[in-house]
Amino acid sequence: MRILSKIILSAGIAVGVIASAAAQSGYPNKPIKLVVPFPAGSATDTVARIMAAPMSTALGQPIVIDNKGGADGAIAAQAVARSAPDGYTLFMATNSPMAAVPVLHKNPPYNSLTDFTPISFVGRTTFYLVVNSQLPVKTLDELIRYAKENPGKLNYASSSTTGIVSMAQLLSLAGVKMQHIPYKGEPAAMLDLVANRVQVMFSSSTNAAPFIAEGKIRALATTNLSRSAQLPDVPTMTEAGMPRFAISPWLAVFGPAGMPKDIVTRLNKEIVAAFEREDVKAQMAKQAFPAEASTPEQLEAYLRDQVAIWKKTAAEAGIKPQ
Repeated sequence: MRILSKIILSAGIAVGVIASAAAQSGYPNKPIKLVVPFPAGSATDTVARIMAAPMSTALGQPIVIDNKGGADGAIAAQAVARSAPDGYTLFMATNSPMAAVPVLHKNPPYNSLTDFTPISFVGRTTFYLVVNSQLPVKTLDELIRYAKENPGKLNYASSSTTGIVSMAQLLSLAGVKMQHIPYKGEPAAMLDLVANRVQVMFSSSTNAAPFIAEGKIRALATTNLSRSAQLPDVPTMTEAGMPRFAISPWLAVFGPAGMPKDIVTRLNKEIVAAFEREDVKAQMAKQAFPAEASTPEQLEAYLRDQVAIWKKTAAEAGIKPQ
């Protein structure tokens, strides 16, 4: 009986291993959920949808966008971290939930370095430092000079950790003060900037570009490492005189911790292939978003560097964890 029990147990284990391998080799066999930490229509959501379309075709299964906004992306991140690591729940992460939340919260609801599986970098979001067009400044130097000559007269808007930390760093480096007006979303902040209720903010290209084109706001610099093809005359923060400015918004795809390596490899392969398509490049260019894939290992190293940079930047700007 003991021998028979061992045979049955061994057979059961073997069947389980075979079934598991078969399930993985058949991946994907149902729709994949891509969680986006911001509302539909946001820059992150737009890029996610552009990327997901060719991936769905290649994988033979729909990739369903699941918008979970709130708490600087922490709600979405936590939901993904708690999901099964089977490749059917992915995260279009940004620097907010992955680098800012762990630094700016005393008790973050997850560990971005251990609770997720890196899959691929996606690219850097084009952000501009913009001002209302009625403000008599055309360069970053002129903005700093105006702020020093008119203390307390400028209001700046923020709608995310990127906006908060970026402006805090700028004000700290420049040695100036402005009144902070927080918003729940970037569109609302942008409308108030256009109406001159606030005068300065860091904004994504998605929300800023139309108003820049209409002359209602003016771009003084981009947070990107190089100039954007969308507005080639706008300098980088380094070119504008802020070489120590370190914040650059980015996107990347992660899954829950513990995902099978073969599934990670397959997803990475399809992201790389999607970004090589000319139609995808053209759509990304309209968003001023130069897509850039990576290996999972490169993304893991990049995230570690980013958490360290955000921690250092927040400390230098005098931002304490809440």
